[in-house]
Amino acid sequence: PVKKAGLRASLASLFAREHTEVRAVDDVSFRIEPGERVGFLGPNGAGKTTTLKMLTGLLHPTAGRIQVDGFVPQQRKPAFLQRITLVMGQKQQLLWDVPATETFVLNRALYDLDRTAWQQTLDELIALLDLTELLDRPVRNLSLGQRMRCELAAALLHRPSVLFLDEPTIGLDVEAQVWLRRFVRTYNDRHGATIMLTSHDMDDVAAIADRILLIDKGKVRFDGPIAEFRRTFSPGRRIRVTRGGDTLTELGFSADEHGGATIDVPAERVNPLLQAVLERLPSADVTVQDPPLEEVLTKAFGNRDGPGA
Repeated sequence: PVKKAGLRASLASLFAREHTEVRAVDDVSFRIEPGERVGFLGPNGAGKTTTLKMLTGLLHPTAGRIQVDGFVPQQRKPAFLQRITLVMGQKQQLLWDVPATETFVLNRALYDLDRTAWQQTLDELIALLDLTELLDRPVRNLSLGQRMRCELAAALLHRPSVLFLDEPTIGLDVEAQVWLRRFVRTYNDRHGATIMLTSHDMDDVAAIADRILLIDKGKVRFDGPIAEFRRTFSPGRRIRVTRGGDTLTELGFSADEHGGATIDVPAERVNPLLQAVLERLPSADVTVQDPPLEEVLTKAFGNRDGPGA
């Protein structure tokens, strides 16, 4: 609904309300193979969460076709729900006033899991997630990082083959973030689970995903490997010299406050520029690397009329 400010407009909208149609997801098409790790990226309002909710059956598409592991998500069949899990960094399924073990037992009943298989999976997750000292403590007494570890255990007890992770590291400290990324990779290696990750933290994407799906204004703008994403939206390399930055400004370098200098150049200019740097500073400490993924993503959002999928 669209309504102007003021009492007169409010009264008028009761009798003749205006509407604007917004296509949250518009002609989005992609395929993810079993075992892939995909970063699903886009600015706020791009349609990421809407897409995730359709993939898990929480929302029904007005048109088109969706299949996840051979199932139609919107039918919400029990066999389908046993094949997926959705972990959201801003929401929890743990029972707040009791230990996490109570939620684990509840999930065994909800998923109708064999007790022996459930116990084996639980033991594995307790070891992987280092939960032994947390099992008898009420959830409300756990830190955010500790709760997220228990959340992951609860979400994986039924051994899902498809993991949807929505901002899983939000609010976590740096150590907990690194640990969670390592765990997701380990779980993928052990069980071949398919990972679909949404995150505004590009360190998450770089550590977990091998492929990027970029969505903007409800449409797919890029679908491919991270290396190709870098080439498409930031076709160059970053050269950094740790000292002698003041002497390199004539070559186009930008000096920093630590005495070093940095420049971003196309790949074909790297070797000639390195030669010029070493001629001026024979003992220079030089590194050549790709620009940070976060900067590449920022350029992609700022270049919305540029290359597409």
